[in-house]
Amino acid sequence: MGEAVVVVMNTLDRGQEIHGWLMRTLQQAINDSDPQLAEHFFAELEQHRPEALRYFRKTEF
Repeated sequence: MGEAVVVVMNTLDRGQEIHGWLMRTLQQAINDSDPQLAEHFFAELEQHRPEALRYFRKTEF
C-alpha cells in the first residue's frame, strides 16, 4: 500500500484528480487487502496528504 500512497501524492502534485481507472484500481486494492493494510494506507494519506481522503469517503444518501 505504500506505493499507492505515493501514486496518490504524485497524482495530486501534478494537479490531477483521482478518478477513472486509478480510482477503481485503488478501491479494488483497498477492498482486497488485509484490513490492517487498508488502515495503514489511510493513516499514511492522513499524515502526508489529508486532502486526498475526500476521494475515499463514501457518499451518504
